[in-house]
Amino acid sequence: MKKFVLHPAKFKLDGGAMFGIIPKPMWEKKITPDEFNRINMSLRIAYIETENKKILIDTGIGDYHPDKFNEQFDVRTEASPIEKILRENFNTSAAEVTDVILSHLHFDHVGGLGSGSDGTEMIFRNAMIHVHADHYKYALSPTLRDSGSFQAHYFHKILKVYEEKEQINFLSGNEGVILEDGGDVISFLTSFGHTPHMIHPIFDGHIYMADLVPMSHHVNIPWVMGYDIEPGVTTKTKEKFYEIIQEKNLKMIFEHDDEIIGGELGIDDRKKYTLVNPIISKNGSFQELE
Repeated sequence: MKKFVLHPAKFKLDGGAMFGIIPKPMWEKKITPDEFNRINMSLRIAYIETENKKILIDTGIGDYHPDKFNEQFDVRTEASPIEKILRENFNTSAAEVTDVILSHLHFDHVGGLGSGSDGTEMIFRNAMIHVHADHYKYALSPTLRDSGSFQAHYFHKILKVYEEKEQINFLSGNEGVILEDGGDVISFLTSFGHTPHMIHPIFDGHIYMADLVPMSHHVNIPWVMGYDIEPGVTTKTKEKFYEIIQEKNLKMIFEHDDEIIGGELGIDDRKKYTLVNPIISKNGSFQELE
């Protein structure tokens, strides 16, 4: 198994929303906001090659949003960013991608699944899409509190096409296997708190944290996003995940940290969880994982 992270875009979100109840004087010591209180964030996705498969985990934000949206979130990308990275660095195409694993259906994770003026043209036309069935159902009818994080008018159309072509694998349960290729296995755990039934792929000693721990700044258990629909549940979920991460000696991958790709989980002198042996981003379009 060959493992990489791809960096198709950057964007910004409100710092207060990203750190919930943590006071600004505390979180701005870790990351500096701009004049609109927004912090710089990566839209990092994973790319895995096995003997017979080419696999993406999440797809970023897409390149088709209107100017007002791109200005609001300071989206910095280019046309067809994932396709360009695959073509220029891996001598492959979007059509050769065999599997796309979606951690959840928030717009900054599923937006790169489509293209065109309405984002509904299939990019990965030969891929099997892996998504949790219960999360898919929730995403079509979320609460008013988190409805802004979903853009069903984009993702529902394109996922219906995949479904009609029998190219969707609906996951179920709180853990299991997503896919296998020879001796290579990608399994998953399901988290709650940020959004119901968010999946976290586990592959070759790594775990994709998605929005459970979006940045290195969120490793400390109480540091939870204001976007989470059940922040207390998030803290309990993080504790359970951390026990598994330590037991299995997994390296965490952060989707939104612009400077730190991931690292190992440790415990400091105060008995608090901390990041050790961080993987520093080289700020290129891709980076191989050991």
